[in-house]
Amino acid sequence: MNDAGLRVRLIALSRRGSLRTRLTLLVTVAVALAIAMCAALSYGFLADRLRGNLDVSIVQSLKESDGPWLERNCNAMGSPGMFDGMATLLYPNGSTCSVGTPIKPDFEQDSVAFEKCDPVYRYGTTREGKQVRVVTINFRPGVAVMEARPLGYIQNTLQKAALMLGGIVVLGVLGAAWAGLTVSRAALRPVGNLTRAVEHIARTEDLDTRIPVTGDDEIARLSSSFNAMTAALAGSRERQKQLVADAGHELRTPLTTLRTNIDLLLRSEQTGRSLDPGAKERLLINVKAQFAELSTLVADLLQLARGDNDHEPHAELGFHEVVTAAVERARLRGAEVTTDLRPWYVVGGAASLERAVLNLIDNAAKFSPGGQVEVKLRDGLLTVRDHGPGLPEEELPHVFERFWRSPSARGLPGSGLGLAIVAQSVAETGGTVTLANAPGGGAIATMDLPGTLIRSSESDKSP
Repeated sequence: MNDAGLRVRLIALSRRGSLRTRLTLLVTVAVALAIAMCAALSYGFLADRLRGNLDVSIVQSLKESDGPWLERNCNAMGSPGMFDGMATLLYPNGSTCSVGTPIKPDFEQDSVAFEKCDPVYRYGTTREGKQVRVVTINFRPGVAVMEARPLGYIQNTLQKAALMLGGIVVLGVLGAAWAGLTVSRAALRPVGNLTRAVEHIARTEDLDTRIPVTGDDEIARLSSSFNAMTAALAGSRERQKQLVADAGHELRTPLTTLRTNIDLLLRSEQTGRSLDPGAKERLLINVKAQFAELSTLVADLLQLARGDNDHEPHAELGFHEVVTAAVERARLRGAEVTTDLRPWYVVGGAASLERAVLNLIDNAAKFSPGGQVEVKLRDGLLTVRDHGPGLPEEELPHVFERFWRSPSARGLPGSGLGLAIVAQSVAETGGTVTLANAPGGGAIATMDLPGTLIRSSESDKSP
């Protein structure tokens, strides 16, 4: 199998296996490649060094040799001489004479040494076919001398080195596989804990499950984020349950009243005993009022139950115009509102903000003698003040909670959702709202919204 096919198989296997298997495989392959590369480089370095040492020994032997003796005795085949190996003289006409085993010349390469001072290195063979390393140097003008050494020692050494390095590679691959498995088990243990926690939550819907967080690495951050997510989901579910429970409690009273009144009307019709016209009219008025209270309560619940992104599109608008519209609606309901408004432009939902301002004014008019309310708008700071009795300090932190009602106001109309809707609408616009006791008596609600004194389209046109 070629390298491309092997890579394809490895990639396919890594994609099919588990994360631990893929990590182990990738670590094994990476370490194996590194070891194989180191082994190949070591083999090449060793071969180069052995060849270099052999070349040096040949050149040294040539420099220490008795050239004239060689020339006198070059035809005495096999006679002893000063050369430690095989020596051959090469002449420009291509003829040779040798002492010892003749070297098969390569005239094209070796003839360079006729006029070259540097040695010429090459691999060659004797006339008997034995592999040798050949070095050719200039002996005298027009004559070159070749000497060779057999390659058997180098080849045997390289074969042993190849076997040793191959064994090292095999052991390295096995060690890499073991190390990869160990590393993957240690590294993925937090991931395994996270996986088991997710599976447990999916199976039991137990959002109170938490993962122990150790360290500050990516896995620890992932575990912390998961814990934060489950805590947020648990809080959201708890708020949903509380909303349903509170809504059921608030709906029970008007529904019971409606059922009682309707039962009275049905009984009078079924028994033929008509109710007094005045009593019947009061009964019907009460039924209508209960239906109105139910409609308001359902609308408030829908307003609070929608998601954070489930709101009207935000656009730039004049907040002072929104406040003016809310004041007009409050006056139609009987409130005595005095205003002092300055221009202020915000980015938000007109309907949502108008309802929030109207709820603040209605809440103030409910507790103020004669429904007198003061509304001021200065630089994005809206204040709505009444002249009622105010609130005990211990009750102020709870005024924006859903269905919370002051004990002194439980006999008054309302569901306890008005100020919660105010807080939600203001938060969607990026502002804040608070309620406190005003100096000199009464309560004052403060709504702070980010914005500008002039519309952005007008500021773009200014020089």
